[in-house]
Amino acid sequence: MPTALVTGATGLVGSHVVERLAADGWRIRALVREPQVVRHGARSGWNGVDWLRRQGVELAAGDILDLPSFVEAARGCDTIFHTAAAVTPPSTRVHPYDAYRVPNVDGTRNAIAAAARHGARLLQLSSVAVYGPKTRYASSTVRGVEETMPLDPLPERAFYARSKRESEELVMAAHNEGRIWATAVRPDVIFGPRDRQFVPRVARLLRFGVAPVIDGGKAIMAIVHAAHVADGAVRAATCDAAGGRAYNLANDFDVRWRDFFRLAGDGLERRIRCMSIPHGLAGTLLSITKRTIRFVTAGGMNVVATASLDFMSRDNPFNSDRARRELGWAPTLRPESSIPDAFRWWRENR
Repeated sequence: MPTALVTGATGLVGSHVVERLAADGWRIRALVREPQVVRHGARSGWNGVDWLRRQGVELAAGDILDLPSFVEAARGCDTIFHTAAAVTPPSTRVHPYDAYRVPNVDGTRNAIAAAARHGARLLQLSSVAVYGPKTRYASSTVRGVEETMPLDPLPERAFYARSKRESEELVMAAHNEGRIWATAVRPDVIFGPRDRQFVPRVARLLRFGVAPVIDGGKAIMAIVHAAHVADGAVRAATCDAAGGRAYNLANDFDVRWRDFFRLAGDGLERRIRCMSIPHGLAGTLLSITKRTIRFVTAGGMNVVATASLDFMSRDNPFNSDRARRELGWAPTLRPESSIPDAFRWWRENR
């Protein structure tokens, strides 16, 4: 029976990785930052550490930025699933990029060191943000952006994207140098139960029962369910041929903006009316569009600030064929049920 260490196990993707590994019979250990919770148990409300305990997960107190605790937690593990990352870090007095760089880049550097110390495989949770805004919308066709496309220079203020690219580059360099075996997956905007970023923000946007969409909301969104990301991550980590490769996990099913809002309303038990904005008028209101994008994506797609109209009005540009072909990635959770479920979970647990 293989053993996995999961970082970010109380987060959206990490918790779904835990569920996927448990279903496959893995021993699971989670690196958690709250030793007092590990020792003394429950706090009020929904608590990720308590949830992990109920799943039978072994809890290892530590932090991704504390190398000794990270290395100790990885002892005896076959694979490290490194999903911990800062998506919307709190404002601090440090340089804005450091709020992303320290947890995302330095944490990944420690993940590499822990994997090397114990001979464990490393799965890095990356992001399609690494492509940059130009490559992302280089094709007018659906699913045009694939893993072989070059990575554009990133805008100075694309802090999240820069940190994810730098992290992925560290991982691939360590693999290519023979220090570890590693692979990476690149999801786009992720949603699902236990989402504390995208779903809550969309839910607040819909609190008045009205959703703004461009040209009738017919564009296909760049979203993917967390369970499908977890499935792809486990498949990549257990596929020998995936070593040194990155995989887009970015289009499980085609979901249009108007349908997403309607299905979200089903989970919220609220009827949603879409308010269509003509593309030309949306261009005039570009600054408002940009703020809407940053709001509903929780900053995780802030690299598209210069292409907000493309994000809202053009079809999902990403191609996940490599994952389907090489990993056997075949998503099964239909949006007709998975989207309402995600918003229902938020409504019942917020």
